Parts: sequence; structure tokens; C-alpha cells
Amino acid sequence: MPLQSVKYAPGKLEILDQLLLPVQSKYLAVKGVEDGWKAINKMQVRGAPAIAIVGCLSLAVEIFPESYDSKKTLRQEIEGKLNYLVSARPTAVNMKIAADELIALANDLTKDDSINVDQMKERFLAATEAMLQKDIDDNRAIGANGASIILKNLKKEGPVRILTHCNTGSLATAGYGTALGVVRKLHELKKLEHVYCTETRPYNQGARLTAYELVHDQLPATLVLDSMVAALLRAKNIAAVVVGADRVAANGDTANKIGTYQIAVIARHHDVPFFVAAPLTSIDLQIPSGDHIIIEERPDREMTHVGEHRIAAPGINCWNPAFDVTPASLISGIITERGVFSPQKLKSEVTAFLEA
Repeated sequence: MPLQSVKYAPGKLEILDQLLLPVQSKYLAVKGVEDGWKAINKMQVRGAPAIAIVGCLSLAVEIFPESYDSKKTLRQEIEGKLNYLVSARPTAVNMKIAADELIALANDLTKDDSINVDQMKERFLAATEAMLQKDIDDNRAIGANGASIILKNLKKEGPVRILTHCNTGSLATAGYGTALGVVRKLHELKKLEHVYCTETRPYNQGARLTAYELVHDQLPATLVLDSMVAALLRAKNIAAVVVGADRVAANGDTANKIGTYQIAVIARHHDVPFFVAAPLTSIDLQIPSGDHIIIEERPDREMTHVGEHRIAAPGINCWNPAFDVTPASLISGIITERGVFSPQKLKSEVTAFLEA
């Protein structure tokens, strides 16, 4: 059974503190929006879908015990707190989309004269809580669609070897995972020979988190260094690369964990299909291309230290972007819960789907 990164009951939210993994498995209480912002910003929770879920549920936990004298007051509280949560890690679009949707809901409920403030609060909480199950359902659909497209494109039948980057599993979502959900589905179908995961420097999400999940689920897996990808694709007959996404632009350019772009370049050189697996909420049709995606830059210490131990020469300058942008031209397909979209036709295909 996949790990559970988020535990929620009305008025109570706990998250698995990912900074302590794999050494210690400990749940952290999130008692409100300030706790949610800090957990997201400090990367105690990470992964674009999980960020949105924890952010919105932190607001639900804060609102749950409170009483409000008017719908206007509640609406202002919702809008202000959600916009604040978006600022915790701005590259991940899921939080922004979830915030916009919930703010729109609060505005509609405020205008609805048939409900009072208590009913407004109840409906808002129900909408927030529904995000948890929807994410799991979407992830399972992504897994099924991804496994199908990979197996369909095989040059010869048989179990496959997959490479993935960063962490896109239960720890990055409400459960099951996006790119790692594709790996899990291949394993369920008995079509997975082996999965390779990169360490994902400098925060080591692959070594700490993906490897932890793969061992937990007893999947056949091997950890490799980020600098080994070219050698791996040359030597190990990899069938496909599958990664996640923090934001996908309208033209198919995709922002994901730093190191993704170079893997895509290497995959193209070795003629290995390179897929992005992400929910539709990660697609931002308002951003025309990857050039317009804001890239978060993280503290130097993440590069210069491991825990309390310095590993870089004192005084050296550091450049530490958390993400890079992979051009659509290097992406074989964008796997979503509603099917696999062509990166070059992403805007027209997604727009047509949403309008259908």
C-alpha cells in the first residue's frame, strides 16, 4: 500500500515531514494557514499537487472552529489567506489554480442570497476536503494512461525499464503519484522490469523520498547519481523517461525539478521517449511559454551543506534554481488524468477538452 503523506479529518491536518525522511517517519500537525505556509516553504511538504492540497486544507483547518458574523468577512478571510499561501512557493501552479477556484466559489456563495454564512462555510469546507479524494482518483487515471502509452509505443514486447527524476509519488500528492503512479501501474500490470531513480541534487528528493517509496512498495528499483543518466540510457535499454511537472505552459514547455531539462536532452540523443505526467491543474494556459514561468531560487546552504556538514569550499558563490524548463520539442507526450496530450498541440487540445 502506498505511503500516506497527508492525514485529514475535519479540523485536523497532519503531514508526513519529508525533511526527516528516510531516517525518521514522523507526522507534523498543521494547525492553520501559517503552519501550512511554513511547511510548504521549508519543503516539509513538496510536489505541486501536495502543495495545493496541504495549502487549502490548512485554511480549512483554520476556518473549521471559527464563527463569522457575515459572508463578506468570511470571503475576505478566504481570499487573503489563499493568496498568502500561493506565495510560499510560486513556481508550482496547482496552488494558484486551487486558490483561484476556491476564491471564485467564495465569491459565488457570498452573492447567493439563499444561504447564510454558516451554510457558506460548510459548502466551502466540503469543496476543500473533496480535493483530497479527487487527487488520488486523478493520479490513478494518470497512471493508467501513462502505462498504456508507454506499452503502446514499445519497439518489442516485454517488461520495461523506466527512469524517473525527483519525487512524484505518494509523498508529492494525496496518494499514488503522477510519474511514479505510471511506474506503479506498470508494476500492477506485471510490465515493470526495473525503475531507476535519480538522486536529484541538491535536495536529494530521489535518494530520500522516491527511493523510500520504492523500497516501501517493494518495486524493483535502483538509485543512480544525476551525473549517470547518459551512461544509464546508453547501457540499460531504458524504455521511457517519466517525470512530473510543477507548471506546464500553453505551448507545452514544462517547468520541473532542476535537472529535468538535461535528462530530456540526453533522452532525445538516445531516442528514448520522454514523458511528463501531471494533472490538468498543472497546465497553465495563461502562460504562453516557459520563458514566462517564474523560477524559484533556493538558499545557497542547500548546495553547500548536507545537514550541518559543509561539503563546499567556504566563500564559493552558488546558483541554486529549484526548477528548469524543458522545451516542448523534447517532450513525447503530456500524460494527464484525461489522456495524453501532444505538447505542440497542448493549448488547442486542452481547450477543446475543457469546452466539450
